[in-house]
Amino acid sequence: MALVGGVVRDGLLHREQQRTWTGVTDLDLVVEGDASAVASALKQRCGPNRLTRCLEHASFATVALTLDGLAVDLATARAETYPAPADNPVVRPGSLESDLVRRDFTINAMALDLLSGELIDRFDGRVHLAAHQLVFLHQGSVADDPTRLIRAARYGARLGFDLSPDALDQVQSTIAKWPWPWHPGDQADPFPPALSTRLRIELDRLLDHEPWQQGLDLLDRWGALSLIDVGLQRDTQRSRRLRWAQSLDMPLLPALLTAADHPLETARRLQLSGVQLCWLEQLPSLRQWAESDAPPLKASPSQWTQALERGGWFPGTVALLICERPQNWRPLLRWWGRWRHHRSSLAARDLIAAGWAPGPALGAELQRLRLVELDQGR
Repeated sequence: MALVGGVVRDGLLHREQQRTWTGVTDLDLVVEGDASAVASALKQRCGPNRLTRCLEHASFATVALTLDGLAVDLATARAETYPAPADNPVVRPGSLESDLVRRDFTINAMALDLLSGELIDRFDGRVHLAAHQLVFLHQGSVADDPTRLIRAARYGARLGFDLSPDALDQVQSTIAKWPWPWHPGDQADPFPPALSTRLRIELDRLLDHEPWQQGLDLLDRWGALSLIDVGLQRDTQRSRRLRWAQSLDMPLLPALLTAADHPLETARRLQLSGVQLCWLEQLPSLRQWAESDAPPLKASPSQWTQALERGGWFPGTVALLICERPQNWRPLLRWWGRWRHHRSSLAARDLIAAGWAPGPALGAELQRLRLVELDQGR
């Protein structure tokens, strides 16, 4: 049984390069044999008070454990092959060495044998840690699984690493050959569903949990944003737009995709949520309205509120446009942040008590009072 992956990497960084140790949030353990049998033995030895979770995933030969409050992923050593580039791998039982070979970078392909205490480092991961380099394990690594580029950006942003010269050559040569651009109507979609799902998962991890600006800058420098959409390689306003999205507490992925050549199609391929698809679908018409039909900048709050709400745009759509900083972004921001939330100080029951009958006229009066109060600055 051996510790593998991040805990080995981070432990070496701490011990040999004095990186700050942030503790262990989870452990990855690989066993040459039957992970399920090992989990059963742990259950018997530790009991339910210490082993509070034991969830088996038979199809992946893994067991998710919680032992003494620590998350542990226990896996049977595996080997894998890719039936086609970017497809899901075919997995079969293997040795510890074959399990390490299937990983993404040499710095993640080290293991610590828990019986002997030996550091197993067949691919010079320790050397690459010292050089702050991300090195793929073989020449077909990017073609097999293009999401490894997003992971490279995550590790690069988090650790301050960069691709080695050979790894960068592999990235650029593979991207040059691969039919990365996706165009509506293509008969042969170069993005299998499995790849699209994995890309979104890795992008979410980068944008939600890592220093995303550094990660996206690395992808841009490597030419790898074309994994998502070639238009993103030409996006000069990316950092400013995403900082605005972050300040508005908006999800960053739809804000990133607004600069794509095909934002809605790319979002559908990446399987964004239905509401985020609606935002991107409405955005072109809102842009056009803001450029040609919106009220003057000095128009009253009630005029802006009526105009925006008559258009039926989602608040999220308006927020995406604000992030692009159009000329009239200030009244858009005021509507998004304040005006749309204002309600009349009088409720329906107050008007009914004053003699109004329930119905459309009552609703219209409440709206009139709301707009008057907005202009009065209440």
